[in-house]
Amino acid sequence: MKVPISTAIAMAFGLIVLMGYFIDIPILITLRDIFVRWAVLLMTVAVIIGIVNLVNVHWNKFTKDPGENPYSIILLVAFGLTLIVAGFFGPTSDWSLWIFNHIQMPVEQSLMAILVVVLIYSAARMFKDRFNLISMVFITTVLMMLILAVPWFGVAIPGLQGPGGIRSFIAEIPAVAGARGILIGIGLGTIATGLRVLIGAVRPYGG
Repeated sequence: MKVPISTAIAMAFGLIVLMGYFIDIPILITLRDIFVRWAVLLMTVAVIIGIVNLVNVHWNKFTKDPGENPYSIILLVAFGLTLIVAGFFGPTSDWSLWIFNHIQMPVEQSLMAILVVVLIYSAARMFKDRFNLISMVFITTVLMMLILAVPWFGVAIPGLQGPGGIRSFIAEIPAVAGARGILIGIGLGTIATGLRVLIGAVRPYGG
């Protein structure tokens, strides 16, 4: 079977890096570290290209019709100010932290609040369209976690809130188990995708 040059190069580099983690040979370890540093460098360049493209797209949108794209100039001004402040004063300076605490954090909290509303609406739709045991367990768990999120009248309900309560049990055991299961699934999916790239079944690099 004819293998394109790009596929052969990707497979060779991937196998060298993979063997460098499992075979204790100095030359493989050295090559692995070099290739990983190259990958990090390329990822950094890709991020810079993405930022430049983002700025270019919004600049073109603003210059074509300023009245119809006010959010584009807001993004450009915010990006420019943040870049100047973080570059001149440093990312951990008081000004940089002020931007983070008073602009970025409120925006993130607003997005999380919108996400909560969307999830509640989705749960109501699911309860209406798919009334079964799973939906009942889901809705009951969500309502219980929301109701027990804060103490009622400043007093924690024994057995329900506080350490050892039902809310702590749900948050620490079933929720953590589900989150770990999702992470394991992501890890297995990543491994499967990596193996498919190594054997040439998937060619995201072209060829």
